[in-house]
Amino acid sequence: MDPTHIFDVVEFRDAYRISYLANAVVLPGYEAVKHQFGLNRGEYLLILCLAHYPMLTAQDVARLSRRPRNTISRAVHRLVDDGYIKRAPDPEDGRQARLTITPAGRALNNEIAVVFRKRQEKILSALTGQERQILDVLLQKVAVHTAISAD
Repeated sequence: MDPTHIFDVVEFRDAYRISYLANAVVLPGYEAVKHQFGLNRGEYLLILCLAHYPMLTAQDVARLSRRPRNTISRAVHRLVDDGYIKRAPDPEDGRQARLTITPAGRALNNEIAVVFRKRQEKILSALTGQERQILDVLLQKVAVHTAISAD
């Protein structure tokens, strides 16, 4: 059996290949994060998003990560309790809380990012420098389009 055959014959080639590659990069990464740091995917994505924005709501994180809001809400409670993020009431909307990352959360994000960078480099090592640049441009274009387009 040729494991690459499906890449040429599946009815939705691009979507399948994107999914396959995403799974190859992130699933082992999330398993390592769970094992090494005790965080599930939603918890780490909350830390990741907060590491790159000064303040977010749980709804913002759900939009940025494309994860269900209830998953993010559960993560908020745990990460506040663990001291990785802070929660403060939103004076403009009492239903929302403003979330920020703590120094401990930022340090944790920096450690975890190494896990994903190593996996990414392993997967993308098949590309030349020029191919990596082209892939970067194409991925950015599709990601931005997806982020601003309504589902």
